Amino acid sequence: MPSVSVRQVYQDNQYKLQLAWEAGNSGADSRIGVEADKPVLALVGHLNFIHPNQIQVVGVAEAEYLARLESGELAYDFDALFNIPMSLVIVANDLPVSPRLRDFCHTRSIPLLTSKLESPYLMDVLRIYLQRTLAVSTVKHGVFLDVFEIGVLITGHSGLGKSELALELISRGHSLIADDAVELFRTGPEMLEGRCPPMLRDFLEVRGLGVLNIRHIFGETSIRPKKILQLIINLVPADDEYMKQLDRLSIRTETESILNVNIRSVTLPVAVGRNLAVLVEAAVRNYILQLRGKDSTKEFLERHQSLLKENEQNA
Repeated sequence: MPSVSVRQVYQDNQYKLQLAWEAGNSGADSRIGVEADKPVLALVGHLNFIHPNQIQVVGVAEAEYLARLESGELAYDFDALFNIPMSLVIVANDLPVSPRLRDFCHTRSIPLLTSKLESPYLMDVLRIYLQRTLAVSTVKHGVFLDVFEIGVLITGHSGLGKSELALELISRGHSLIADDAVELFRTGPEMLEGRCPPMLRDFLEVRGLGVLNIRHIFGETSIRPKKILQLIINLVPADDEYMKQLDRLSIRTETESILNVNIRSVTLPVAVGRNLAVLVEAAVRNYILQLRGKDSTKEFLERHQSLLKENEQNA
């Protein structure tokens, strides 16, 4: 189960969210996590006793409610009411901290933070942060590139020339995200974000040349830190048996499922004399056209059928 400590959440968001530690320091290593295939959005929310959030946020309305509890206006046992599972409490809107809430968090080792920012904005930032930090992930072997602003993962067996192809595409003005090991994170129900492991950032290994620093050779614009994966191009050897079975019109749309997200895929046979860089660019351009509702194969088949009908009528 992906998780992050309260201490890490505080360190990563301290300045952006103007966070200050108020109580419960001994609970800094408590974990905030979500089970696989569960939504991250439910981790953060305003104070909720029925469906308690792991991060409970106290805004204006919640602070007024706590004040009524402390004054005795509402006949509830404070300790019994707060006896719910939670990893972190944040008092937002630069509101004063309830003494009873501070004492409760201190005795139960529940971290209590304060923020000067308004609670809706604070929750939005934390949800996006947790969505990225706790995203389900996997690692794929291949080269991940930004081609015409489309995230393209080039896969295939070793020795087919993936790195050489990537180098040619970079020299044509496209950008590298990751080589060899591509980290894929499911940041949305139908969205995969590709990133590069810190160790491999900026580097591309090319047989015969060794490891190249793409940023130093081609400049800052040749590198991208991350990109949404939209297209997979799988390189395969172009042997006679495969070419006989190949669907020349590509009538069926191929997809590959990664972390339960279906990604459009294209298979390119590798053979002597084929300009793979041009083919990859053409595949990406064709994918962009399909996103806009223009399908070349469908258009060709419709024209073919129309011509057959016309010939039948004239016969």
